[in-house]
Amino acid sequence: MNYVSSITPIGKMLTGLESADSHATLQAVSEDLRTDLDVSHVVYHWVSGSGDQYGCGTYDPAWVERYMEKGYLRIDPVVLGCFQSFHPVDWKQLDWTSRAARAFLADAVAHGVGNQGFSVPIRGPNGQFALFTINHFCDDEVWARFTGDRRRDLILLANAFNQKALELQPGRRPQEAAALSPREVEALTLLALGHNRAQVADTLSISEHTLRVYIESARHKLGAINTTHAVARALQRGAIVL
Repeated sequence: MNYVSSITPIGKMLTGLESADSHATLQAVSEDLRTDLDVSHVVYHWVSGSGDQYGCGTYDPAWVERYMEKGYLRIDPVVLGCFQSFHPVDWKQLDWTSRAARAFLADAVAHGVGNQGFSVPIRGPNGQFALFTINHFCDDEVWARFTGDRRRDLILLANAFNQKALELQPGRRPQEAAALSPREVEALTLLALGHNRAQVADTLSISEHTLRVYIESARHKLGAINTTHAVARALQRGAIVL
């Protein structure tokens, strides 16, 4: 990873996601994201409440086939760890101490999976569970700087990727979103630009309590599970523009 070059704006990447109009183009977007983020792999996978699955990404097809063949889903620390979490997970935080987990990791690395990973668990409608993962070969220091600086971007991308995959699901009717108020747009725009809540409240000359009311109202209108998800949906739908 050339850390200095990893500066593709989040807006450009979200625009690429928004333009996807089929699963084939969503696969192409995952390949573009790998280049934009300057990482080894970008992978997205979902399982619906009824058991239907969809995935795309840049792992070697031979590894995907082997993963399925060996039944690694049952022992994969990434899947097991993320299923129990609502927050992004750095793979270093997971339990790799078991013999099965260590053997799995060795097999993954042998098939081109990097030694570093960052996965965002997503829970969608009707029991849907998805994972958005970036993966790379590098040392701990470089990875910590990268994920620290791009954590927010990765969460936005994860939720936008999931929303696009849901939109492309056969038979799914698009949701009609309620219009955001001017104050809600201002608040989400400033949050998307990286300001914290205190800074946003100060810029808008309102209290943090009032800001919280605007954010919660926008989150409800957008059908978002949290503030980051609301920002991602607002960006994707063009409600805010950076």
